[in-house]
Amino acid sequence: MAYEMMFSALADPTRRAVFEMLADNPSPVCGIAARLPVSRPAVSQHLRVLSDAGLVSVRAEGTRRIYSVERDRLEELRRWIDGLWSDALGAFAEAAEREAKK
Repeated sequence: MAYEMMFSALADPTRRAVFEMLADNPSPVCGIAARLPVSRPAVSQHLRVLSDAGLVSVRAEGTRRIYSVERDRLEELRRWIDGLWSDALGAFAEAAEREAKK
C-alpha cells in the first residue's frame, strides 16, 4: 500500500524535519543540510526515501536540484485519513444510538 510507504518515510524524526522544511520552502540539499545536524549525504538519503514514497519531487535549476513537497500526494493521504475518521465517527454514532435505545 502506498500509504504505508508514506507513513514509514515520515516515521523518522529527521525525515519529518526535512519534509516540514520543504513544506515551507523548496530547497536544495545544501540548504536543508545547513539547518540540520546531519551531513549532506545523510540529507540526500532522507530525500530519496521521501521521494520513493512520493512525498517530495525534484527539479533541476541550473546545476542544483531543488526539492519540494508533492502536495497532490499529501492531499491524497489526507483524504484517506479523513475517510478513516469519517468511518470511525459513523461507527461511534451508531453505537451511541444503540445505547440510547436501551
